[in-house]
Amino acid sequence: MKYWEIIARNLKKRGWSLGYVSAIDSNGRTIWIADAHRGDGKRYVVHADEKLTAFLQFESAIRALLGSSTTYPIRYL
Repeated sequence: MKYWEIIARNLKKRGWSLGYVSAIDSNGRTIWIADAHRGDGKRYVVHADEKLTAFLQFESAIRALLGSSTTYPIRYL
């Protein structure tokens, strides 16, 4: 299992819906656009050069939103 898949699985377990797509930018580079949202209206949309980077951004933003890791433990199983 890839690291971004572990992050995605952990976010889904905590009620987040996720989606992502790759696209080609105007310079011909592949970029990743990813969306994470949940029923309380919280939503994050990020774009990054790599899929892992996008999911790391989600993880970081959600940790900041919910406070310390004691209130939002992320376990890498």
